[in-house]
Amino acid sequence: MSMKYSKLSHYELKKIIRCFVVDLTALQTSKITWFNRNTINRYYNIFRQCIYKQQCNKFKEYIGRDCEYDESFRWPKRIRGRPWKSKRWRGTTEKIVFGIYEREWWVFTELIPDASSRSISSIVRGHTDIETIIRTDKWKWYDWLVDVAYNKRLRVNHSKWFVNKKTHINGIEAYRSFSRRRMAKFNGVSKNFIWHLKECERRYLQDDKLLCKHLLFLIKKYHPS
Repeated sequence: MSMKYSKLSHYELKKIIRCFVVDLTALQTSKITWFNRNTINRYYNIFRQCIYKQQCNKFKEYIGRDCEYDESFRWPKRIRGRPWKSKRWRGTTEKIVFGIYEREWWVFTELIPDASSRSISSIVRGHTDIETIIRTDKWKWYDWLVDVAYNKRLRVNHSKWFVNKKTHINGIEAYRSFSRRRMAKFNGVSKNFIWHLKECERRYLQDDKLLCKHLLFLIKKYHPS
């Protein structure tokens, strides 16, 4: 099942896939398999493109009935000439990641240009049914949800309590922590960030064996031999 223009055998390709599934870096995989690091990077990029396409196609419709919403920066950096880090979107050079977590099932993330209600509303309306239970923090930009008939909204005030059994958003925050830890071992991801973001979606709450089997299917679908 070698890919088009590939000189690797089916067995060699599966060795690289197994290393990818257990989340080894390209350098680590190169040392294990004895393939050139550039070759590993090329295949890793193909795997991530396949996952990206699949995740985008999966979430064209509504996500679920009980969702947690949250937004975060992809690691805001200090801007030259300023001794402090940027707050929220003010002056930051980093884009914002908006996430939806369907409890115990799926995660959907998307890069947005700013944290305005317009940017967020386009994602919410495209992926969330009007009857969905929406769980958010107390950030004021979520107030518009009630105005557009999303009445099943539960809010958690982190300044008073962090965990509330009914309204907590620990699921999406746990995912955010997972994605940050995972990307940290790559010393930050500046190139093809969206591919890595969608890869984190796929890896979260998913079994490694299932990912390995599914990846073989995605390669056949998006990069047929």
